[in-house]
Amino acid sequence: MQTADIVCLVLYLVVITGVGVWAARLVRNTGDFFMPRRFGKIMMLTHAFGTGTHSDQAVSVAAKTFSNGLSGIWYQWLWLFATPFYWVIAPLMRRFRAITTGDVFAARYDRSVAGLFAVMGMAVLSLNIGVMLLGSGAVIEAGTGIPAALAITIMTVLFVAYGVAGGLSAAIVTDFIQGILTVVFSFLLLPFVLQAVGGMEGLHRTITDREMFSLVAPGEIGAFYIVMIAVNGLVGIVVQPHTMGNCAAGRTEMDGRVGFTCGNFVKRICTMAWCLTGLAAVAYLGGGKVNPDQVYGIMAKDFLPQVLPGLLGVFLAALLASVMSSCDSFMIASAGLFTENLYKPLAPGRPDRHYLRVGRLVSLAVVAGGVGAAFALPDVREGLRWFWRISAMMGVAFWLGLFWRRTTVAGAWAATLTAVAVLLVTAFLPQDVLARLQDTALGERLWLVHERGKVLEIYLPWQMVFYLSAGVLAGIVVSLLTRPVAEAQLETFYALARTPVAPGEPALQPCTLPAGAAVPPRRRLLPWRSLEVPVPTLTSVIGFAAAWLAVGAMIWVFYVITQ
Repeated sequence: MQTADIVCLVLYLVVITGVGVWAARLVRNTGDFFMPRRFGKIMMLTHAFGTGTHSDQAVSVAAKTFSNGLSGIWYQWLWLFATPFYWVIAPLMRRFRAITTGDVFAARYDRSVAGLFAVMGMAVLSLNIGVMLLGSGAVIEAGTGIPAALAITIMTVLFVAYGVAGGLSAAIVTDFIQGILTVVFSFLLLPFVLQAVGGMEGLHRTITDREMFSLVAPGEIGAFYIVMIAVNGLVGIVVQPHTMGNCAAGRTEMDGRVGFTCGNFVKRICTMAWCLTGLAAVAYLGGGKVNPDQVYGIMAKDFLPQVLPGLLGVFLAALLASVMSSCDSFMIASAGLFTENLYKPLAPGRPDRHYLRVGRLVSLAVVAGGVGAAFALPDVREGLRWFWRISAMMGVAFWLGLFWRRTTVAGAWAATLTAVAVLLVTAFLPQDVLARLQDTALGERLWLVHERGKVLEIYLPWQMVFYLSAGVLAGIVVSLLTRPVAEAQLETFYALARTPVAPGEPALQPCTLPAGAAVPPRRRLLPWRSLEVPVPTLTSVIGFAAAWLAVGAMIWVFYVITQ
């Protein structure tokens, strides 16, 4: 690193930490800390983008593309086909008037299911923080020679400093700056790398394996893989704890719609740049033996210092922005789950400042778990695969409870625990059992067992089929055999989901309608009494259709560019 790089990096760290600590002045109570409702469309867009976009994703996409070709883009485009649904999900999450997603589970089921979600959600977010720190550490080590452990430590100290002080308000304010820098991080390398390899024409001349240019490649990332990770992503997105903040921290439902949907479409565009950088690395590095996790950092080190002094520092600042903007939001979401859904029920009636102090202390514990995960995970791609799987575990209970009135408390527990059990069984089958399955006619025909490296494993899409199907089946069967949720509780829950948030509506207790709120009549798309599939509004239909057009246009543009 040159002096100019160090100056750029230090300047960024000082400014972003100062802005985050300054934002702490907005925090007067636990509502301000966990779920402020004061931000407009632009801030919500940059918050959704900043929270959902981080350097480990660039690392994993570039690494998988380096190994598998353009089909590696699906390591982040797995949520591409789920993105149109964000337009419909965002206002729903806002209408629950909740602080955490655990509050929604408490309103639909009871406190025990909310507690289960809090435990699962904190585990998911700790794992996600670990994956992000591991990915950014790999890039920094490859690009500068600074040990990954030291880089992880520095990043952690900084985002904890302003996150613990300012809560979600600080996260959203800093995400505005960090979101812009994340776009810089995504595209800064690409033009220089492509120029060095002769552009796309040069890549086609240099890379002789034509499968490297296929978006749906034979083998691991085929059509079945893409479909299942998209389904799994849609099931799980609503129960990722930070989704509530992405959708509900805005002033209005439309702020959440625009922010959550458009912010994630910006991320899908950045994913193209990560993928093309990984493909260019195949030609540039000549297929040499390189740790795929370090490809992004190696390319930054080789190109940026030659272009302009300080550019590597800008790149590293943008990289830190991408990970810190997510880690702070995840930390606050985890603290909110513990405080609101585990601690408050056990210690009710304490002063608000007491719960605020508990939330700040729990933030530190969650981050400590994330740092531990960063040092325990073998690589970024394996950590990401585990995140995909675990994040969907309570999605079945959420969707069943939303659309089927007959889903019970026991059914929610059964759906979650069955999905977890099936995941663990399929993930840790002995190698000799997997070898026998692979040799069967059914195993060969369905590609049930996949060989990754020197290890056999159940093919990831089949794992998803098994645990999602088992969870749905267990949830339905146990619900039919157990006592229904009280009708009055169900009416309150579905009234929340139907009632739009009025401008300037006061923040009350979680999942509570304000006095005198006009609850719209029940209008269902399907006639069966126990099903709650509402008739969509015109705004929902138009936005949903437009989002699908954007999905199609994005795939078409990327195909034209790469082919």
